[in-house]
Amino acid sequence: MSRSIFQAGMSWRVVDSKWPGIQEAFHGFDAETVAGFGEPELDALTQGHPSNPHRRKLDAIVGNAQRMLELDKVHGSFQGYLRSQDSFDDTVKDLRKQFKFLGEMGCYHFLDVVSEEVPPYEEWSARRG
Repeated sequence: MSRSIFQAGMSWRVVDSKWPGIQEAFHGFDAETVAGFGEPELDALTQGHPSNPHRRKLDAIVGNAQRMLELDKVHGSFQGYLRSQDSFDDTVKDLRKQFKFLGEMGCYHFLDVVSEEVPPYEEWSARRG
């Protein structure tokens, strides 16, 4: 999910080139660790990290990690939350409501990466456009 957020408004190649450093800065995106980031960690990321991430995206990633943990508790697992929706479209709609900086393409990418069922890309993109 965080990769989709970093890629919003940026070239995939740029994010790919910076991704190893971003992963390191976010401790492998362990949700509990990221959810605990506060001002000192976020300030350090915006000032001293070579990826120079956008502060609003960093805030979104921390808030999203917190929300992910909340939904995990409510549904018994985050996968349980994802599968609590009636359809792919309902899942995308709810993800966009629950999480910041996550657009339709980011939802599609995220769900595909976490091995949730997604429609074929060509079919999905034809419905959108």
